[in-house]
Amino acid sequence: HTQINIYKTVKLWKISERDKRPEGYNLKDEDGRIRNPSTITSLRVPVLQPMDLMVEATARRVFSNAHTYHINSISVNSDLQTYISTDDLRVNLWNLEITDRSFNIVDIKPSNMEELTEVITAAEFHPQQCQTFAYSSSKGSIRLCDMRQAALCDKHCKYFEEPEDPSTRSFFSEIISSISDVKFSHSGRYLMTRDYLTVKVWDLQMENKPLETYQVHDYLRGKLCSLYENDCIFDKFECVWNGSDSVIMTGSYNNFFRMFDRNTKRDVTLEASRENSKPRAILKPRKVCVGGKRRKDEISVDSLDFSKKILHTTWHPQENIIAVAATNNLYIFQDKVN
Repeated sequence: HTQINIYKTVKLWKISERDKRPEGYNLKDEDGRIRNPSTITSLRVPVLQPMDLMVEATARRVFSNAHTYHINSISVNSDLQTYISTDDLRVNLWNLEITDRSFNIVDIKPSNMEELTEVITAAEFHPQQCQTFAYSSSKGSIRLCDMRQAALCDKHCKYFEEPEDPSTRSFFSEIISSISDVKFSHSGRYLMTRDYLTVKVWDLQMENKPLETYQVHDYLRGKLCSLYENDCIFDKFECVWNGSDSVIMTGSYNNFFRMFDRNTKRDVTLEASRENSKPRAILKPRKVCVGGKRRKDEISVDSLDFSKKILHTTWHPQENIIAVAATNNLYIFQDKVN
């Protein structure tokens, strides 16, 4: 089963595969038209005929009327009975069997909306502890909450935030520190967050600073003014762990996506495009140069296409297979197979 949110509604879908179709009905012909019963002279037994594999999605449940603002994230609990949906100001807890009622577990809406200083940007359940979830904010902080402490989790049990460096403060500081995605590692020991320029890995036992920081596209730091003018600075990039939590992946512009190996500290930039998406084609690493002489295999930061952005990526939970959404194309890549 999978879930999808359309603005303020969550739908539960069943996804299935079909490679056979029934033929030889009695009451309708092969085109589906109802037959005249008076023309039926014999009884047929319908048979299943092979056909090309089809993937079908069927909506099973619709959860609605619980959000005032657009939903920005949903996360299924490890108990497989409940899930949370999150908008700018609230986190709601649902039972998968009950579509008309949810419980509000986080509410940051002030009595006077003019006093609003931050919004919720993402939330996720812990992969093993079904009572624990985390949510991130537009001010660059992450709150860890325990649902056993109170019905309304307005008090967090842990608060993660990196102190700002006063020497690098600018007009854009608050915008680029806004967290667009938060993901627990499969082990449950770490949290990964994505802001505009970086990916950070946090140890749940250390709240005052991230354990690791990875620069996604630091060459854009000098272009924040134009990125603000064309609204790209508000793009919300996701981040994802591989199955063993040793590599992390996130998207960038020009249909580039980045991978960082946490053990070797090596990183690579790859491109999802039609030119290199032929079956069994090997992706070549890409490099972006800032000013100065450009090598033949490099691309200048000034020629990056900001309309081509990879916001959504995912990694197979066990295998080295990734899916990357680039504008209206979905690319699936796998590790080299000898």
